[in-house]
Amino acid sequence: MGKFESVDAVLDFAIAREEEAFDLYHGLASRATDAGMQALFTSFAKVEAGHKQKLEGIKEGTAYLPIREKATDLKIADYLVDVEPAPEMSFQDALVLAMKREQAASALYTQLAAAVGDPLLAELFSQLAREEAAHKTRFEDLYEDNFLSEN
Repeated sequence: MGKFESVDAVLDFAIAREEEAFDLYHGLASRATDAGMQALFTSFAKVEAGHKQKLEGIKEGTAYLPIREKATDLKIADYLVDVEPAPEMSFQDALVLAMKREQAASALYTQLAAAVGDPLLAELFSQLAREEAAHKTRFEDLYEDNFLSEN
């Protein structure tokens, strides 16, 4: 990640990352043979499309991000092996993929917040980092409920 020439360049970079995430989840949903997995990947894609829409609104001056509190980090993703996306993934692997992607997105936005000189833009990226962390927590909760709880 190099130095950005303008606020628009930073926002364009972030928008492109959200498009990549949307494309991944949308592609997995379209190739999934299990209806439950298809629905799960479709919901992931919608979340990423929402992020892109927020960033575009901020770039156009028509939207803002509400302030989010820091999400509780269960750190489940820290102890799981990366999973490669595949059309016939198990629910467990899909959750691992989602946790890892959200963890990476949160880290990226944290780095962007530290890299920009504009305090308002830094706060925007800090808020996005918290939002991505909250999504990761949501997936960790699902993982814990389905795969770590005692039977």
